[in-house]
Amino acid sequence: MLKTLTIENFALIENITVEFGAGLNILTGETGAGKSILIDALGFVLGNRVGVSKIRKDADFLRVTANFSTGLTIDRKISRTEKNSITADGKPITLATLKKICASLVDIHGQNKNLALLREENVYALIDDEKISGELENFQRFYRELNAKTKLLEEKQHTRSENLQRLDFLRWQEKEISAAHLKPNEDENIDAEIKKLSHAEKIAENVQTSAQILNDGDFDILTALAHVTKNLDDVARYDDKLNSARKLLDDAEIFLREAYEEIRDYGEKLDFSPEKLDKLHARADIIFKLKQKYGASVNEILQRLEKIRGEISAAENFDSDVVKLKKSVAEIERQTKFCAEKILKLRQTSAKNLSATIEREIRRLGMERAQFEIVVEPSEKLSARGGDMAEILFSANVGEEKLSLSKVVSGGELSRISLAIKAVTAGRADSAKTMVFDEIDTGIGGVTAKIVAECIAKVSRGRQVLCVTHLAQIAGMADVHLQITKSELNGRTVTKIKRIDGEERVKEIARMASGKESLASIKNAREIISSAKIFKENFLTLI
Repeated sequence: MLKTLTIENFALIENITVEFGAGLNILTGETGAGKSILIDALGFVLGNRVGVSKIRKDADFLRVTANFSTGLTIDRKISRTEKNSITADGKPITLATLKKICASLVDIHGQNKNLALLREENVYALIDDEKISGELENFQRFYRELNAKTKLLEEKQHTRSENLQRLDFLRWQEKEISAAHLKPNEDENIDAEIKKLSHAEKIAENVQTSAQILNDGDFDILTALAHVTKNLDDVARYDDKLNSARKLLDDAEIFLREAYEEIRDYGEKLDFSPEKLDKLHARADIIFKLKQKYGASVNEILQRLEKIRGEISAAENFDSDVVKLKKSVAEIERQTKFCAEKILKLRQTSAKNLSATIEREIRRLGMERAQFEIVVEPSEKLSARGGDMAEILFSANVGEEKLSLSKVVSGGELSRISLAIKAVTAGRADSAKTMVFDEIDTGIGGVTAKIVAECIAKVSRGRQVLCVTHLAQIAGMADVHLQITKSELNGRTVTKIKRIDGEERVKEIARMASGKESLASIKNAREIISSAKIFKENFLTLI
């Protein structure tokens, strides 16, 4: 429930705080007093667009703050520079979040909302109950899957010729790489071998010289070592202090001989033939060309080969995959249509029951011969809403064919139809706790005005209703009566709002009923208030 609305610098309003109550809150005032400003301000704080032209003259900004009984406080401000700020309980939020929050809190029902009845999505909102919504969730799950797989099938069928071309290309790549008979790390091994063979003479020279120094020279290391060993053996006859040195020389001889033998064997196995080097260069050239296409190393090329073979396998199975996908699409389509048919039947039942109830309410509102029907019929194509189409048909007179609501109703009729729908659906759990009716009484009077007043009072049972009206009969039903006036202060026009009771209320209703205050109009106003009180006591229980 909306507790208070604080408005700053909004058009003719400088700074006011309006307190609302439970039940039916009626807002009245002479034409031009500012009733529409109050509704515009409420719409602004709920997320509607308002231009900087609404900012009061000589002010830098306008601000509206709404406080709800849940404890939620919404504050929205716009400056002349079009800077917009929105907070919920002091925390900044986006406009999208604001609209989402307020959608379940307040429903503003004016001429634009009446026209919204003509949109198909709003017709579905009327007939889709909790059971239908549950079935719709199942349908939409199948529908999304059907769309995804149908799209995939279309793409596959569209790319069939491309797939054949790609398969030929993949096979050519696989053949080119396989023909090279690559081995892991082959490029690294070839590079090392080429490096060795390219410096063959230098390697051979160094190997030969090293071998000679160790054991093949005129005075090589091993021969010299043997002389030293013999000399130490002679020393040992007289002094054993060099025995450890003698032992080290024995170990050194073993290591040096092993080194010599390894160098000698390496030299004997050296193959420096130009033919071998040419073959290595040719092999390296083959690998280099493959690297330019398939990877930076032989190992990467081999990985690419495995990937290509996998793609070839997938491409070769293309047709069988398409067949499987077609079967899958057909099965999902069957399940989707089955769900759609179930929803269609549920909607037709719901629409029939709801149509009868709304038609009775419309007839009570002065259109005694009216015919109202929500029609749900199968559609040729599935959509996210199901497999049907929904439309409201209406006829205001007996014997006339029911036609689409948009083609046959006037603005006044549409207002009453909309009110009838609100009266019927107001008790739903998903309906807003605060409803706003902005001049829904346009074009009615007399007995119909009284019936409309009773209908609005019924809607206010168990929820808060804010109603801007020119009709005394509706104003008489008020639980809270707010009077909007316009006056001049210090050379500026100012709109004010105050709660009225007692004689002030009687005088306001008298003005609304006859345009002037007289004994007769005062008496009439008292009768209107008394009649409304009896009606509410007998038929309504305010919460």
